[in-house]
Parts: sequence; structure tokens; C-alpha cells
Amino acid sequence: MFAVVHHADYVAPAPARSTYQWNKNGLVRDLLAESGADIDWITPDPMPRAAIEAVHDGDYVAEVLEARVAREKERRIGFPVTPLVARRAQVVPGGTYLAARIALERGFAANSAGGSHHALADTGAGYCVFNDLAIAAVRLVDEGVRQVLIVDCDVHQGDGTAALTAGRPGIATYSIHAEKNFPVRKARSTLDVPLPDGVGDDEYLATLADTLTPLIDGLRPDLILYQAGVDPFVGDRLGRLNLSEAGLAARERLIAQLAIDRGLPIASTLGGGYGPDTLEVARRHANAILTLGAALENRDFRPTAHFSSWGRRSAGLDRAH
Repeated sequence: MFAVVHHADYVAPAPARSTYQWNKNGLVRDLLAESGADIDWITPDPMPRAAIEAVHDGDYVAEVLEARVAREKERRIGFPVTPLVARRAQVVPGGTYLAARIALERGFAANSAGGSHHALADTGAGYCVFNDLAIAAVRLVDEGVRQVLIVDCDVHQGDGTAALTAGRPGIATYSIHAEKNFPVRKARSTLDVPLPDGVGDDEYLATLADTLTPLIDGLRPDLILYQAGVDPFVGDRLGRLNLSEAGLAARERLIAQLAIDRGLPIASTLGGGYGPDTLEVARRHANAILTLGAALENRDFRPTAHFSSWGRRSAGLDRAH
């Protein structure tokens, strides 16, 4: 059995003028439920406002939570911020944080949303409102996690995550992405691995292993927070790489094995994935979670004494159902 964090508010009605696939999270949930996998479904709380403000500008946080985001910022985000979108924006970081806390206890957990890596301090961008990866990482370090490594395998650089965590003790960032893809202006991650257009399975996987392995071994993190975007897929509408379905699955197994070999917990977030057939995109996301779960659910994971002492209630596991 492995844990998947999901909240009904992840599925918000599509605002007017939006091209984002708002039903994707619901389809991922349905596909996981229909897969036959032994899943422990857990519902998160919204992220406390103070934890969001530890990363984002307070005025911007107020604009979002009160659904009064300026039109120019909404254009940068890619959709209007309605009250329901605002609610979702607060719940998703809570889900990523809870998945991380569960992973510290059990070895692995997945959030069925999240990976909003383009959101910056005072604005959202690229379909991202609040940066759940940065918010969760900062809160975890504040609570005593020594070192968080954010591994971002989305086809787009994790510019917001890199910018928001730069200089913060205990947080490192890794981004492997298409060099010529969005955003035009890249931030500086702890380690950036830009790839030329058209890279396929073999080159991608070799580069991932050759660059990520020494970073993990040098940092020896307490937790990997994984942005498992499936937009490196060859048919993705917003991607420029050529990974096959098998290549994406091999990527998840590689990431899982790096964690297994080092006894590291890993929490995954959904990340990007785009195309005309939302069900097919959702299927790639669900397959990523299932592949990670299959690789990680039966390993002999032993949390450190410090993390074990947090207990079920402190990690939110009393809400499991």
C-alpha cells in the first residue's frame, strides 16, 4: 500500500477564458482508483496562510485568497483567479506538504496535484498560482528537516522554485528541462541540466543518472521532493523533448531506485502535462504515480528517530480514510 494525497477542491470549475485542463486532477484520481492498486487515500488541510506568506509576498497572498488578482497577473498565470481557484491554490500546497510528511514516515507518498514551479514571490505564472514545492520545503526545514532536495523533471525549468528557495539553508534544487522552452528567462537552480530539443529516452535517462546521482550523494538530503511532470513526452503540446511512455516509466524507476539505494523518502507532485486528450494526459500522470508506488511501496524503509517521533497525528495521518 502507498499513500496518495487528494482533495475534492483540487478539481475546480474552469474559469472563463482558461485553456488549463481543470478536470485533469479528477481524472488522475479516477484512474488511480480504477487501477486496482492498494492506495491509502488521505485528505490534506489547506496550507496555513502564514506558511504561504513565508515564501510569497503578503500582498499577493491576500490578492489570491480574496480573489482580487489584477488582470495583468491573471494573464501571466493563464486564467482568472476565482474564489474556487483561490481555494484550490491554498489546498494544493497543503497536499504537497502532507505528502512530504507522510513520505518521511513511510518512505513514499504522492500528491495528486502540485508541482507549481513557475509561481514567483509576488505573482503566479505559467498555470501556477502559489509555489507548493517552495512552500512545503520551507515549512519542512522550519520544522526540523535538515536538507530537502527538490528534483524537477518537468520539461520546463523550475524557475519559480529556484528563485524562491535561493539562499535558503536546507533547500537545494535540481532541474532537467528543455533549454529552449518556457520560461525564456531562466533562474539559477542549485543544478540546472538544460537539454536540446528532441532528446529521447536513452540520452535523457543517461543524463539524468549522470547529473542527479552525484548531487544526491553530495547533499545526502533527508527528503526528495519530486516534480514528476510528464510533459517531456514526445506528444506533449507544450514539450520539446521526445520521451516515450516507456521512457517516462524508466525515469520514475530510476528516481525511485536512487531513493531506495540511499534509504531516502520521496514525495511526488503531479507537474505538467498537456494535450488535446485530457484523459490521455491524466493517464500518463497516473502511470507515473503507479510506477513510483510499485517501486517504492514494499521496500524496507526506516525513518530516522526524529521523524518517527512526529507520529501519526502530527503528520496528519489521523485523517486517513
